[in-house]
Amino acid sequence: MSVESYIRKPNRPLQLYAAIFLITLYLPVLFLPLFSFNDSLYVRFPLESFTVRWYVELFARDAVWNALWNSVRVGVAVALVSTTMGIFAAKAITRYRMPGKGPVVTFIMLPLVVPLIIFGVALLVLMSQLGVPLSLYTVAIGHMIVCLPFSIAVLIPRFEGFDASIEEASADLGENAWWTFWRVTLPMVGPGVLASLMLTFTVSFDEFILAFFLSGTQPTLPMYIWGQLRFPQEFPSVLALSSIIIVVSFVIVFLGQWINRGAISASTSGDAS
Repeated sequence: MSVESYIRKPNRPLQLYAAIFLITLYLPVLFLPLFSFNDSLYVRFPLESFTVRWYVELFARDAVWNALWNSVRVGVAVALVSTTMGIFAAKAITRYRMPGKGPVVTFIMLPLVVPLIIFGVALLVLMSQLGVPLSLYTVAIGHMIVCLPFSIAVLIPRFEGFDASIEEASADLGENAWWTFWRVTLPMVGPGVLASLMLTFTVSFDEFILAFFLSGTQPTLPMYIWGQLRFPQEFPSVLALSSIIIVVSFVIVFLGQWINRGAISASTSGDAS
């Protein structure tokens, strides 16, 4: 058996493991949309009847719209700042040699593995010591700490697959470093930038733990959902709202990853040809 045929041969145990893993991970989440259409205050089988009134009620609540607007504002700001910082960080990591680069990169990526509750408590203590009032600004600061590693992780493959000789050619033609970056580098890594914007916005939009510690009187959408869980009569509306967030988040993340992978595949094919 050739190596190529061995690689293409389906791995049945691995496929079975992947299927069990996906079912275990996502099956409980899929029950949320199911019960959000149930005409009952209680989550139970069998469903009483089909209804969309829980969704209709959401659009009549000013608190929901206010919380949504707060999450959108924070998410957009965090996505823009995190991606901007991620572009320069990813370029520095992939293009330049610097002492202690490994430990620095590890330190930047720590939020991906350290429990967010630790960052939440630490930032809350820091803000209290500095006398900074809790608001959407403090939530955005906390979210940037979490979103920056995601941005860098998305952008590094784009810079690694980018031909540096194109930048050198631009410099040889008389362009300075800024215009070379703006006219050459940024368009080439554009799909990665778009994927980073979409992913970091979704992470910030859905994040709860840091918002729990750092939000003031202006709750984000996850904080609003948390507050509504205290009232049993609001639970069906919470299910409806959660279902909408799941669908929108999935679509945004899927599009972001699809754009980034498509761009990387196209770049790889172009280099191979």
